[in-house]
Amino acid sequence: MNVVDLIGWASSAVLLLSIGRQVFTQWRTRSDAGVSRWLFIGQLSASAGFALYSYLLHNWVFLVSNIALLGTGIAGELIYLKNKREKARC
Repeated sequence: MNVVDLIGWASSAVLLLSIGRQVFTQWRTRSDAGVSRWLFIGQLSASAGFALYSYLLHNWVFLVSNIALLGTGIAGELIYLKNKREKARC
């Protein structure tokens, strides 16, 4: 692995851990406070577009990263909707 790829993988890991932590916190606290639904809609759209773009360029670092980010975006949106429903019931 060359230095350029290492920088890409490390940066992707930091971003994925950051977003994953936000989704985990949202799940653990069962709160939707301070979280915009548009954040996850935007993330899903951007990740899907970047995944396709990365595939077309054969850039495997960003393809894997954006597929993983797409997964966190889906999880975040599902948790957001679940928390909203539970809040509405109270």
